[in-house]
Amino acid sequence: MLKNSYVQMDGLSRTYEKKIWNAGILSWDEASSYLPELPLTPAKKSALAAGIARSEEALDDEDHLYFVRGMPSNEHWRAYPEFADDAAFVDIETTGLGRDSRITVVGVYDGKEARTFVRGIDLDEVPEVLSQYKMLITYNGACFDLPFIEQEFPELSFKETHFHIDLRYPLNRIGFKGGLKLIEKNLGIIRPDEVAGVDGFEAVRLWNRYRNRKDQKALETLLAYNREDIVNLETIIDKVYDMFVDECLEKALE
Repeated sequence: MLKNSYVQMDGLSRTYEKKIWNAGILSWDEASSYLPELPLTPAKKSALAAGIARSEEALDDEDHLYFVRGMPSNEHWRAYPEFADDAAFVDIETTGLGRDSRITVVGVYDGKEARTFVRGIDLDEVPEVLSQYKMLITYNGACFDLPFIEQEFPELSFKETHFHIDLRYPLNRIGFKGGLKLIEKNLGIIRPDEVAGVDGFEAVRLWNRYRNRKDQKALETLLAYNREDIVNLETIIDKVYDMFVDECLEKALE
């Protein structure tokens, strides 16, 4: 979908992107070939030609920052196939939901290895780990996970440095609403019995049992729960990505 995108180009808004799509032109290659026939002003055609050249250069150079800074954040999902190898699925656990709550666990999964970082053990490694990736994928992370991480580590500011795909919103647009566990259920994703009954409230209780009683089993269950969250995010996006594309194009071509 990234190679069908024009909103990251200087001078081209969603309105002009829709005009290009409605002319039957989807890819950058097609737009270059049929540039003279597009229903755009000469100035917009020049902007399009320059934007295609710059976008192709950025993609060839794996320059994600060009797209991050030019593309509306709610369209970052478009870049998933091209940058999946540099993506991390991220989920946090906290002491609660209030502003004074603190992170207890950060889970990071890159499609190969799931890692969990625990307060009081190795949580301070999180900034270095996340800086290795170009794309972060969360569920409700725009409101919850990333603000908590940035509060914990003020040196981090993801808006200018990373793609962020908050799956909550594109999933909502294709009809999947509710919490992550409900969406997993609707997509046929089944959690192991060990953590099947664990939710966010139980995660807080597990942390308190570990912190107050040194209950290692409680910590192990909490980490297993967090690992399911991050690993299942990859399963979800792989299952529904084509649906995201179809919804985006169908809405534009109505």
